[in-house]
Amino acid sequence: MVVEAVKNHVRVVLCDDHPIWRSGVRADLGENFLVVAEAGDAGEAIAAIRTHNPDLVVCDLHMPNGGGIAVAKECGADTNIVMLTVSESERDLLDAVAAGANGYLVKSTPPEELRSRLWAAAKGEPVFSPALAGLVMGEFRKLAKASGGTQPLSDREREVLQYVARGHKYKEIGEELFISAKTVENHVRNILKKLHLSRKQELIRYALDHNIE
Repeated sequence: MVVEAVKNHVRVVLCDDHPIWRSGVRADLGENFLVVAEAGDAGEAIAAIRTHNPDLVVCDLHMPNGGGIAVAKECGADTNIVMLTVSESERDLLDAVAAGANGYLVKSTPPEELRSRLWAAAKGEPVFSPALAGLVMGEFRKLAKASGGTQPLSDREREVLQYVARGHKYKEIGEELFISAKTVENHVRNILKKLHLSRKQELIRYALDHNIE
C-alpha cells in the first residue's frame, strides 16, 4: 500500500550516486521534507526503502546496479517514487513510468517547483516536469489505438485521465474542469476500478497504450 504524506512533513529516501548532489537536493527540500536515508546505488536504495518505509523516494535514473528503473520495479508498488534526472529522453521517461515511478522531474527544476511537485507526489499524484508533458502526448499519437473500438471510460473520465497522463495535480485538473480536487480523486479511483488497475502510474501507461489524448 502506498503511504501518504503526513500533515507536516514528508519522509524521504534520497538516492543518487553523487554525494554532493544528494547534499544539494537535501538542502533544496527544506524543512517540510525529512531525509530518513540516502543511497548511492539501486541495491542500497531498495534496502533503505524496505527499512524506512518512506512516504517518497527521490531517485536518480542512472545509478549503479540497475539505477532508478530497478528501484521502481522493486518498490513502486509500495511507495511513491519520483525520478530526478538530467535525462529528457522520451524513452527514459516512459520506461520509468512503466517500471512503477509516479513522477519524473529534471534536475534543473527550480527548488520551489521541486518542493511543490514532490509534496504532491508524496500524496500519490503523478508529477512531471512541464517540458516533458509533450513527450507523453507525442507518444499518444504513435501508439496503436484501443482495440475493439470500445472505451470503458466516460467522457469525463477520459478528460481526467488525459490530464493525469500530462502530469497535472488533482487541484490543477479540478480548476481546468471546474470540479473539486476531491471529485478528481474520485474519478481516478473509478478509473482504476473500471480498468482493474491498482496503481495510479498504471493510468499513464493505459493512456499511452490506448491513444487517449
